[in-house]
Amino acid sequence: MARIFKNFASDGTDATTTKTLLHEAIPLTGAIINSGTYANNNIKNYSHGMFQSVYDYPYLSSSANHIFDITLGYAAGSFYSASTSTQHSKKTNIYYQMAKMLVGHSSSGEIQKFDEDGDFSTPLNKMNGVFFLNFSRLLTKDEIKKGSFTLELGLDANPTNPVGGDTEGRAKIIDYNAASDYRVNSPAGEYSFLYITNSSGAPVSGTHDPTSIKAGLIYYQAGIVVLTSSIFQVTGAGYRGLLSKSIDLNPSNVAAAGNGIALQQMLTGASITASADSLRQRVYNISYNNTTEIHSRIYFCRLAHNEFNYSTNPTYLSASKIVVKNSSTDTAVSYVTGIGLYNASNEMLAVAKLSEPLRKDETTELTLRVRLDY
Repeated sequence: MARIFKNFASDGTDATTTKTLLHEAIPLTGAIINSGTYANNNIKNYSHGMFQSVYDYPYLSSSANHIFDITLGYAAGSFYSASTSTQHSKKTNIYYQMAKMLVGHSSSGEIQKFDEDGDFSTPLNKMNGVFFLNFSRLLTKDEIKKGSFTLELGLDANPTNPVGGDTEGRAKIIDYNAASDYRVNSPAGEYSFLYITNSSGAPVSGTHDPTSIKAGLIYYQAGIVVLTSSIFQVTGAGYRGLLSKSIDLNPSNVAAAGNGIALQQMLTGASITASADSLRQRVYNISYNNTTEIHSRIYFCRLAHNEFNYSTNPTYLSASKIVVKNSSTDTAVSYVTGIGLYNASNEMLAVAKLSEPLRKDETTELTLRVRLDY
């Protein structure tokens, strides 16, 4: 007797679930980011002036893809905070909006500041002035893969060619050892620390810091990088900067090296858009691997020796005779070409096709594996 339907085992032994992580390399070259390729036509500024968007192609084109946004902010009461500062309220609002989302509240209900050590029990090592790089979900997918992030920034004093010279070289910033060293005390998910590295890829140690020089934080599920502005400060008493001398942070300033605006001047005296331009012009390269979570439901369709040996296909019969049998004593045989998954109302929900027909008769048993990805 031809059997059309068969129920899966009620104890769940005919199905299982799995999760697979797929990774894709995302290289973002400085030629696109600092508009060397598209002459700023891929950079979108807004009338509200609160952030800047970077695209991989002129943003008015239908082919353009959003890459990331750049903005900055500082904490109220910090060294940079003053009511006379350019866009003061917007810069503080951005800082606390991002801190609320990424850091959360203290036990007293206050929004906590970004902390370079992830330790919120002490007022030390707070990041009061920061740049934010908010990467597009189109590129990060479900999250950035831990330990894959690299950002190279030009530190040359010349504002017209900040990544091309070698006066200060380039700073390579990575999430060193993040695959095993990350934190989970964030409402936005997992995060780790960004370090300045040397030529061998290990974090750089500094006399002002007994461990290593930290450059910021990276929030993997949120796809957000938080860079401390102090990486553009001159190394000295009380500072954690990378520079041996001042650099010009104004990309439109063609004055001699050292005569341009310094970090504090930029954060307090320049607009968010101008500051985003300044950082963007110094980006030499960004790369990371994204992560896509593939959840799978796997069904094991078991065909016993006495099941599905006949077909309901009209071409299976000719004049009431089975066409694949030469005589009435021959063993019945069928060829499996596909499997349909149905609900309790016999409505087809999914269908799987085989690459080639499988012969099935009473001397064989088959187990076909059907995987649904979502």
